[in-house]
Amino acid sequence: MAIPQLMRAVGFEGFGPPSVLTPIHEPIPEVRPNDLLVEVKAIGVNRADLNHRQGRYGKNPDFGDSHLLGLEIAGIVVRLGPEVTGFKLGDRVMGIVGGGGYAQYARMDAGMAMPVPESMTDVDAACVPEAFVTAHQALLHLGQLAPGEKVLVHGAGGGVGTALVQLALLAQAGMLITTSSAGKRERLQKMGVHLAIDYASQDFLEVVSSEVAGGAVDLIVDVVGGPNLERNVRCLRPGGRLIQIGVQGGGKGQLPVDLLLQRRLRIEGTVMKSVTLEEKRRMSTRFSDRWLEHLRSGRISPVMDKTFPLSEAALAHQFMEEAQHFGKIVLIP
Repeated sequence: MAIPQLMRAVGFEGFGPPSVLTPIHEPIPEVRPNDLLVEVKAIGVNRADLNHRQGRYGKNPDFGDSHLLGLEIAGIVVRLGPEVTGFKLGDRVMGIVGGGGYAQYARMDAGMAMPVPESMTDVDAACVPEAFVTAHQALLHLGQLAPGEKVLVHGAGGGVGTALVQLALLAQAGMLITTSSAGKRERLQKMGVHLAIDYASQDFLEVVSSEVAGGAVDLIVDVVGGPNLERNVRCLRPGGRLIQIGVQGGGKGQLPVDLLLQRRLRIEGTVMKSVTLEEKRRMSTRFSDRWLEHLRSGRISPVMDKTFPLSEAALAHQFMEEAQHFGKIVLIP
């Protein structure tokens, strides 16, 4: 099929609410030596897209590829850079891109691309890259979760959260504790969560202290940020780890430094947009090496809540901001 000169995409001229997103036409991205040009079939919506649209990354954020929104896609390879190996025209791929996902075509560094399992739909594939790569990075690479350890996951009802739940269970967490809204607790328990806490009506520190053996956990993965910081530290056993992957609740909090020292705790942050291309490649490779076969077999699978046409990206952003979704939100070009 011939590739057009222009493609449909979603852009915005100024930062603001979801209504600033508007349909536009853009030139087809130029392919660099190690790029794949992908005809996009589905696009995962991420919190980073909302932050970008709201101006939280500054006036000219550089994600490496494009001024357009969109960090994860699934689709079909329609053009190859001259240095690409391991892929061919017509391959179905999924992966993380440096912006530019909200479009009919996007370029993807071949080192970030993963083959889509034959049994997986494009919509499901678009739910995998950002969520599961981030989950593996936080839980196993940085968090070093060992079998039998207790792990607490905050904000477990979103795309990354539901990925964290699945990977933690398959990594044989001794106890998996989550915080989420009341309406999502039952669904998390059905996924295998041992203890689901309603953050609106329960204090997670009090629940962990009273209902978890030893009153502490080994590892916490948190998207909330400042409001949770002091309680997170108090929840950790000696030698425990806190991996911060977001600041949805704000970036400032109280840090009990005495406990940090006495308990020999480790606090580490990670965010996909700030690491180098080489590290993004390594992150994707680490995930695919360990978990791609589990995706093929269905032992892990993305949780998808709702799809929107790409032209309704504003509605998709509004839906995410309402925080009622369970799992991923996907755009369809």
